[in-house]
Amino acid sequence: MNTADTSISDEVAKLAAEAKDRLNEHTLKTVHWHFSEDTGSPFWLGKKAELNFDPLTDVKSFEDLKKFPLFEDEWLRGGPLARWVPKGHAGKPTFVFETGGTTGIPKSRVVIEDHWKDYELFSDTLPDKYFPRGANWLMLGPSGPRRLRLAVEHLAQHRGGTCFCIDLDPRWVVKLIKKGWMEHLEEYKKHCVDQAVTVLTAGHDVQCMFATPKLLESLGEALEERGTSLQEVGIKGIFSGGTEFTPQWTRFCVEEMLGGPAEEGGVYMTPTYGNTLMGLACSKPITAADGYKISYYAPQPRAVTEVVSFDDYNQPVGIGETGRVKLYTLTDEFFVPGFMERDEGEREAPFEMYPWDGVSGVRPFHELASATTVGVY
Repeated sequence: MNTADTSISDEVAKLAAEAKDRLNEHTLKTVHWHFSEDTGSPFWLGKKAELNFDPLTDVKSFEDLKKFPLFEDEWLRGGPLARWVPKGHAGKPTFVFETGGTTGIPKSRVVIEDHWKDYELFSDTLPDKYFPRGANWLMLGPSGPRRLRLAVEHLAQHRGGTCFCIDLDPRWVVKLIKKGWMEHLEEYKKHCVDQAVTVLTAGHDVQCMFATPKLLESLGEALEERGTSLQEVGIKGIFSGGTEFTPQWTRFCVEEMLGGPAEEGGVYMTPTYGNTLMGLACSKPITAADGYKISYYAPQPRAVTEVVSFDDYNQPVGIGETGRVKLYTLTDEFFVPGFMERDEGEREAPFEMYPWDGVSGVRPFHELASATTVGVY
């Protein structure tokens, strides 16, 4: 979280220092919650004995999280899930959200209310002009044991609307790709898009939606074939997410599919970057003047992203330099003191809206890229 190596304004530097103080305070509170006998989870209370330091006395700031070993995703494969539930939340209803699971046992995360809180914070960043309060939503993305589906539904409800969802199994999509069954893949994509078209043309007053980039493009084409468009069926605001979100795709989407920037075409689109572990990182507003560059900022202090050296995962790279994305999750439901994402990108400087480090150019980590199957994302 070092911001000394960038030329930011005095005002942003002041905001960044205040944000760092809040992060340090939040880190201390989170660590004490997860490692105290009366509130901690069985998993972290068990891990405590394996550590060569005492989290309750030796963690005094966010930087001290580097004392922990890296979080291993294998810890999340298989049960019992109860070991992840903090004692301080015992007895509360729990959700379980899974990752891809295309090979072997999927990673599972127990959640109580984190997905609601994350999307309520995200809601505060959406302009009401394009995401009207009370409007209904369409969720054109993965269903099943995915956090995203329930989170988008809560977002719609939080803003006073109802969410219409489609059936989409991303595990089947990945299987089709791996088998090379591209004709089947196209039919399945068409099946998903047809469901969305049905909702949008049924008089449900859907004005807002989530879609992955690939599905959004296919939806636009399907509507065009029917002689209509996203604008004509009533869509005003779109939030989207996935590794397919590149400046090139964004330029195409805004200029070709949406008829220009929101003030011209009438549709506002905001990219997001998220996953089951972290939640949702918002994008700095995208503009043609900035070459449609997409920079993501995690929802500090609940989650933090760093861009770190490929050779030393405890060393952040300089502003504008390339590195691997490192994630921290710091909520009272879930604690991740450093997890190496399957992504890389460039470190971005703090700015007024998000006075902490961001990441741009997110793409599969080059050492793993050949083994990554993107699917619907």
